[in-house]
Amino acid sequence: MRKCRNQESAADHIPPGSRGLPFVGETLQFMAAINSGKGFYDFVLIRRLRYGNCFRTNIFGETHVFVSSTESAKAILNNESGKFTKRYIKSIAELVGHQSLLCASHQHHKLLRGRLSNLFSMPSLSLFIKQFDQLVVDNLSSWEHKTTVLVLDEALEITCKAMCKMLMSIESGYKLEVLQKEVARVCKAMLALPLRVPGTRFYKGLQARKRIMSIIDKEISERRRRRRLGAEYHEDFLERLLAEDDKGICYEAANRQMLLDSEIKDNILTMIIAGQDTTASAITWMVKYLDENQEVLHVLRNEQLQLARKTRADTFPTLEDLNDMPYASKVVKESLRMASIVPWFPRLALHD
Repeated sequence: MRKCRNQESAADHIPPGSRGLPFVGETLQFMAAINSGKGFYDFVLIRRLRYGNCFRTNIFGETHVFVSSTESAKAILNNESGKFTKRYIKSIAELVGHQSLLCASHQHHKLLRGRLSNLFSMPSLSLFIKQFDQLVVDNLSSWEHKTTVLVLDEALEITCKAMCKMLMSIESGYKLEVLQKEVARVCKAMLALPLRVPGTRFYKGLQARKRIMSIIDKEISERRRRRRLGAEYHEDFLERLLAEDDKGICYEAANRQMLLDSEIKDNILTMIIAGQDTTASAITWMVKYLDENQEVLHVLRNEQLQLARKTRADTFPTLEDLNDMPYASKVVKESLRMASIVPWFPRLALHD
C-alpha cells in the first residue's frame, strides 16, 4: 500500500498526456501535423486544449514535455537554477553535426560563440546589408516573367545565397547550386524519423550533409593553400576564422588555440541553415501580414519612399539608413511576435 501511495504521489507531479503507441509513441501524429497544411502547431494545439499549457508526449523514442505558458517558458529558457541544458532531437544533432553550437555543452558553447561572434559584428553587418539588398533586387527583377511567385521558395533562395556569400564568398556557379540543393535536403530531414535506410528522408539528409562537408572541406584547404602562398583572399567569415587560427589566439575557457576543422564545418552548416530558414520564414510571414493589413503597408511604403528621395538611385542602403526606418523596425518586430519563426526551444531536464 505504501508503494502504491508513493506512486500516486509521484504521479501527481507528472504532467498529463499520452505516451501513444509502443515504441513509436505519438511520432506518427507529430510527423503528420508537420507535413500537413496546418503544421506543427496543430499537434500542440490539440493536446493543449485537452491537457492544458503543460503536457507530455512521446516522440522520436523519448518523453517530451511541452510548455507553452509565458512564465514557465521564461523559467526554463533563463535557466537560472541550472537545471536545464540544450539538446535537440537525434535527427537534428546528426544532421548539423555534434560540434555544432546547437549541440555543444555549456563550456564548449561559450568557446564557439566567442569565435563565431565576428559574424555579427557591426562591420560584417554593414557589409551584409549591401549584399542582401543586391540579392533581393536581382531576384525581384526575375519575378516580372513569372505568373506565380511562391514567397517562401523565393525567400529561401535569396537567404541561402546570402549566407553562402557572407560565410564563404560563394555567390554563383556549380558550388552554390549544389549547396542550395543539399542544404534543402538537410532541412527536410531534420524532423524525419531517424532511419538510416536508403530512400528515407533522413538517409537522404545524411548523404546531403556529407556532400556539404566535402565542399566546405575543400574550401578550407584551398584557403589555407592561398594563405601560405600569400595570394589574395576573400574578406568573409571563413577567412577571418582561419586568420585568427593562424595567429594562435589562446582561449582560456577551453585552453585551446584554434577550432578543429570539424567544428568550423559543422558550424558553417549550422549558420547557413539557421540564417536561411529563420530569415526566409520571417520574410514570408511579413508579406502575408502586410497583405492582410493594407493601412500598415501604406505607411511602410511611404517611409521607404521618403528615404529613397534622400538617396541616389544607384546606391544601396547603409546601416544608418536602417536606423532611419523606425516603422519598418516595428513591422519586423510585430511580425516576429505574431508568428514565431522557431517552433520550439528544446531543453533537457538535468534534475527532477
